Amino acid sequence: MQLATIQGLVRYWGTDYDWRKAEAKLNALPQFVTNIDGLDIQYVHVPSRHPNALPLIMTHGWPGSIFELLKVIGPLTDPTAYGGRAEDAFDLVPPSMPGYAFSGKHWLGSRPHRARLGRADGAPGIHALCVARRPIGFGRLRRDGASGAGGTAGIHVNTPATVPPDIAKALTNSDPAPSGLSAAEKAAFDRINCWYAQGSGYAAIMGTRPQTLGYSLADSPAGLAA
Repeated sequence: MQLATIQGLVRYWGTDYDWRKAEAKLNALPQFVTNIDGLDIQYVHVPSRHPNALPLIMTHGWPGSIFELLKVIGPLTDPTAYGGRAEDAFDLVPPSMPGYAFSGKHWLGSRPHRARLGRADGAPGIHALCVARRPIGFGRLRRDGASGAGGTAGIHVNTPATVPPDIAKALTNSDPAPSGLSAAEKAAFDRINCWYAQGSGYAAIMGTRPQTLGYSLADSPAGLAA
């Protein structure tokens, strides 16, 4: 990250960003906090005005927050107001994932000393949030399908991070692109290979020593912004 870029970003966060305006956007939504296996989970629940709307659990990205989902709440819960059909409506629940916003930062209870929380760990908790054990009481939903719990109508993933085995092997070993690729596939390979070679250092740290790096990120607002 270039120094001038960070200086401008820090100035923006320090003097120009209007948190109260952002806070008002959140406070206009029905927010709740529940506790699942010792962990507080903050979530928004926006029921659709249309009957028989399909429950939809929409999780934010990494790193991210439910702010990135605010613009789609209206179209998903009230599609007729946006040119859609009533049968396309959803009862929407965007939760704050563990460690983000006002959700807790660790799973506690059954495994209290566990430091890491992966995607597979989050699925049962989100399922618990939305099915009979939670106040929402959804019986059929869309959520992280990896947990294997019943009641899932479908799952959509917007970043399926996978490549064919021969491509993955070439990337891991810094080999040239395999033969037989089309021009578009070769261009995609070159872009991914460039990221592996030059842009994945932060991901490697977060994937192997996240807590060590986390101390400095939590201690320095400028570091976290970078």
